[in-house]
Amino acid sequence: MLKIAVISDIHANLPALQAVLSDIENRQADQLFCLGDLVDFAPWPNEVVDLIRQNRIPTLMGNHDERIAFDLPLVPLLKHSAAETSARVAAIDYTRQQITPENKAFLASLPRQFRLNFSFPDASISVLLTHASPRSIDEYIYENHDPDDLMAMMDDQKADVLIMGHTHQSYRRTLPNRPGFPAKTAINCGSVGRSKEAQPLATYLLITTSGAGERFGPDSITYELIRVEYPVEHTIDGIRQSAIPDFYANFLARALPVE
Repeated sequence: MLKIAVISDIHANLPALQAVLSDIENRQADQLFCLGDLVDFAPWPNEVVDLIRQNRIPTLMGNHDERIAFDLPLVPLLKHSAAETSARVAAIDYTRQQITPENKAFLASLPRQFRLNFSFPDASISVLLTHASPRSIDEYIYENHDPDDLMAMMDDQKADVLIMGHTHQSYRRTLPNRPGFPAKTAINCGSVGRSKEAQPLATYLLITTSGAGERFGPDSITYELIRVEYPVEHTIDGIRQSAIPDFYANFLARALPVE
């Protein structure tokens, strides 16, 4: 049996990352990959990058990592309100001011893709890991994305399984079978530090292979989305005590029970 964990979109939320790493250790995962966006939003960019580096976790470059690494300008997004745009500018400026030269260089060194290959007696599975999409570091691929376009992306990359982050919304989607082609699966592993789901817990993906010999085939691979509780109050307090706008603390506070 082989267990592979995939995390993404930590966004400087150290308590969430610590909780997820503890859960992954408890599940005895053999390998761990990160799809990027280590920084911005919460007040621990250096602590998060340090923890990733100390644990030697293979990590992709997210769009937030790229912006901080190369001092790229901030492009406003139409989907954001004026309040969120203002908060976004301030949160990113906070990271720019706090990030150490060593961690900035680490972000600049990150690759754009990983590929995992599983070989079976009668078949093989190619798994592509990207931050957003194979085409762009900041393209949003939601669960309702056009299946023909998604299939074309995966065909172009010769990928049977595509694992992504970026949207902060986890899902697993099986694409329609085509005659003469293997089935394809698209998975979003969600967000560790800034989930936008109804239950905004820290979310990651666990891939498990089981079986051996003739019983070992594509059906021996399972993909499970894991949701982990973490001390969200700690993150809320950390944001409110920092120069990061309370907009993001309030975003997290929606997850707390109403007293």
